[in-house]
Amino acid sequence: MSRLQLTFWGVRGSAPAPRPSHLTFGGNTPCVEVRVPGEDTILAIDAGTGLIGLGESLQREHGARALSVDFLMTHFHWDHIQGLPLFAPLYDARNRFRFYSELPAATIAEILEGQMSRPYFPVPFENLAAQREFVDMRGRELCFGSLRVRSFPLSHPQGACGYRLEAGGAVVVHVSDHEPGDARIDAGIRAEAQGADVLIYDAQYTPEEQAAKRGWGHGTYTDATRAARQCGARQLVLFHHDPGRDDESMRALVAQARRDFENTEAAREGWTIRL
Repeated sequence: MSRLQLTFWGVRGSAPAPRPSHLTFGGNTPCVEVRVPGEDTILAIDAGTGLIGLGESLQREHGARALSVDFLMTHFHWDHIQGLPLFAPLYDARNRFRFYSELPAATIAEILEGQMSRPYFPVPFENLAAQREFVDMRGRELCFGSLRVRSFPLSHPQGACGYRLEAGGAVVVHVSDHEPGDARIDAGIRAEAQGADVLIYDAQYTPEEQAAKRGWGHGTYTDATRAARQCGARQLVLFHHDPGRDDESMRALVAQARRDFENTEAAREGWTIRL
């Protein structure tokens, strides 16, 4: 039996890209499901539009049974929360959801309520039927059954955090929305990602694109391969794909990245990794 299982439901950054030319890799914004086989825990990293498909899958799986999901929020830019209002399990009173972030609990609630407030959405967040809790996880290691999770800072406008997830000796490190260049933060990422089985890393830009977008808070595939080499990762997964990058250009980007780090893949919707 695998020790840790990931499923990618949304892999795009900035905005959804629901175009035929993008469907091999997928057009939904970030959402990654994490499970430990044989345990009840369900984690979701972020709540982009990929969350809508996860919600439909969970409803089919659980039927009339109560559902519990713990959300690890990297930050609250719109592409990372815009699937939440259409996450069908939120409208069922049997269900329970916790939202974790490196922000105060009251701030998490305020932000999520804000995107569903008038005139942006017809159903207020505070009127949703499911039970909701908000947790400030700064400085804490969380345990969900045998799964241990801790957060660490990333370099992104208004702040963001990455996550290290470990179960049964399998390690996954999630580094989305990060622009290298802050020596302290970069060193912290390398420390958390040492020996990771899977390193998920922001590779939205090419080096040429990033030159015109400094300060926008994203990295390149060369940043990702460099980080994978430095921390001794076993597999690199490029993530947070630019919405303008079609399937053909995504395949070319992966080919370029493999010249620097052979075991590189690009995240694609519906892909499950079992460790």
